[in-house]
Amino acid sequence: MSRTIADIAIPDSRLASQAAELLRDHGDELLWNHSHRVFLFGALQGRQAGLAFDSELLYISALFHDLGLTKRYSSPDLRFEVDGANAARDFLRSHGVPEASVRLVWDAIALHTTIGIAQHKEPEVALIYSGVGYDVMGENFDALTTDIREQVTAAFPRDRFKQKILHAFLEGFKHKPETTFGNIKSDVCELLLPGYKRPSFCDCVLHSRWSE
Repeated sequence: MSRTIADIAIPDSRLASQAAELLRDHGDELLWNHSHRVFLFGALQGRQAGLAFDSELLYISALFHDLGLTKRYSSPDLRFEVDGANAARDFLRSHGVPEASVRLVWDAIALHTTIGIAQHKEPEVALIYSGVGYDVMGENFDALTTDIREQVTAAFPRDRFKQKILHAFLEGFKHKPETTFGNIKSDVCELLLPGYKRPSFCDCVLHSRWSE
């Protein structure tokens, strides 16, 4: 039977269970708990807003959204969000999932840190973004009650998440800090990566090879 937390059922189809196994195999407890909280916080906000969404696709998106940080799925030159999205795409295609659903999951994962865009797309994409924002930065914190938050964190503990997650991010892309240019993860490199100097878009424009 599906496990239910805060009246949200965690999908337990064969597809969802195999996706969860991949996170278990290649992630760690930090990513496992975070990914499930992202699903639950996203689903809770979606239900509160009266949105219709595919719970299985939302769950799989949440499971894969940070897998690009892991050694198994990290590429040498792509943003970690794209690595996770590509991994999910390959997984879903291998199970014969329709391309429309594959594209939806790809967007949800690839855009989950893209401020100002993801929240305007399909519900599954917007809710992964909202779930991440809620768990990582406490965005719209009072949208959910203390009781609901405690039900979620009892099932999937935070365990000093605030102190651990920035270092986990850096471990996932410290070998390719250039991929954080133009996105919020450059903040992580600037804070934690010795010698890192944030690139400037203005410098790129002013020092381009164009004469004028």
